[in-house]
Amino acid sequence: MEEKIICRVLTGPTASGKTDLSLELAEKHGWEICCMDSMQIYRGMDIGTAKPTPEERARVPHHLLDLLDPAESFSVSDYVALAEEIIRRKHAEGKELLFVGGTGLYLQALIRPLGMGAVPADEPLRAALNALAGSPGGREKLDRMLREVDPDTADRLPLNDVRRRIRAIEVSRNTGIPFSRQPDRAGASPFRWRIAAAEMPRETLYERINRRAEEMMRRGLMEEVRGLLDRGLSPQAQSMQAIGYKETVRCLSGEWSLEKTIEEIQKGTRHYAKRQMTFLRRMEEVRYYEALSPDGAAQAEKILAGE
Repeated sequence: MEEKIICRVLTGPTASGKTDLSLELAEKHGWEICCMDSMQIYRGMDIGTAKPTPEERARVPHHLLDLLDPAESFSVSDYVALAEEIIRRKHAEGKELLFVGGTGLYLQALIRPLGMGAVPADEPLRAALNALAGSPGGREKLDRMLREVDPDTADRLPLNDVRRRIRAIEVSRNTGIPFSRQPDRAGASPFRWRIAAAEMPRETLYERINRRAEEMMRRGLMEEVRGLLDRGLSPQAQSMQAIGYKETVRCLSGEWSLEKTIEEIQKGTRHYAKRQMTFLRRMEEVRYYEALSPDGAAQAEKILAGE
């Protein structure tokens, strides 16, 4: 039997220092980096997504960045298809990869191929639900619809996560089985995964998140969002539902002050980090390293080496 390709993952909550460590380890071992972030796939969305800078990308080859215009949609299955193609191509070239990012659904779909991915899109239903979500009070109506078919998923997903809520309704309606009870595995992954996740005291993580939100605004997040809107991107686009972008839109419209906008970004990011940590704790394949420990890098390195 052919031995499976080894794939490495460096993950953890947002603002836990993954980028710096990934560059250090990739340079040391000659790895290339695959980004595992659902918002870094969009071109022109750099500051609010904490995308690796051009200088950082010059140090190590990066993949799965800047794939789409922000007006385009992108699914988990799209990501998996691209990631698996890169894994096989780079393996044939004698290259090894390090996946870096905190999008839990991408990670789960990579290591446990999702059975629900086989459920085809229902484009008329999607169009109707997207129109509903964009109408006054539409997200609340969408929430009620989801609760009718799958209250567990309705409780798990944020109200603003319109794309995943619509997919949950679509799968639940078209299969007769709630999204939360769909089979989570279509088959074993064709690859061997080694997953290292950062952990640090929650209070420290939240302080880092608060500082990063302020730094993003200083670096020009307001101008980045204004530029996207000026180019015709709808505030309702999937990409603009990302934390940092949707709040900044409300500031630019005059609805929120700059101070409130930063506070809401900080709060939303803290809640997101908490969800990330909860998601990872459910995955038995994940091993942890102490991100702030003097030997934190060595701990992560051992996990990625399979020790």
